[in-house]
Amino acid sequence: MSSAISDNYENSMRIPRLVKCVVNIGVGEGGEKLRKAFDVLEMLTGQIPAETKAETTNAEFGIREGQPIGCKVTLRGERAYDFLEKAFWVKENRLPINCFDDHGNINFGIGDYTDFEEASYDPNIGVFGMDISIVLGRKGLRVNKRKNQKKTIPEEHKMTKEEAIEFMECEFDLEVYE
Repeated sequence: MSSAISDNYENSMRIPRLVKCVVNIGVGEGGEKLRKAFDVLEMLTGQIPAETKAETTNAEFGIREGQPIGCKVTLRGERAYDFLEKAFWVKENRLPINCFDDHGNINFGIGDYTDFEEASYDPNIGVFGMDISIVLGRKGLRVNKRKNQKKTIPEEHKMTKEEAIEFMECEFDLEVYE
């Protein structure tokens, strides 16, 4: 983390940080196409993906509840920073302001995995896009997730859209535009 961010806060508990980055590929069906999506995520992130399953049945798309329809990887720490630097390079270090929500989360997509520097097109794999979700937060947010003595987070401790934008501009040299 850059010291420019931490210099702005007197209380160390208020310093924003990258909690996690989730990379998701939804293919809508299982089988060979899903296996290829697994290979793409493993190649880009260096981690073994987890399978995502359909939560509801949708007859129009031929999807049954519990059927595997995609894969995802959750990145934390250094792996998250490394992957996000590559992903922002694909986006030319620019994101629209509508990618940020009011709670300090960022969501954007990449249309094709071959846009990454280290990836080259493989006709056996095909074309896969991905969704990237970034969660920003502060220390102490675990109190509303833990099992025992669960508490609510005060409003002043939650991340705001403006703080998330400032953090991403300082930490990743990201340009946020209207």
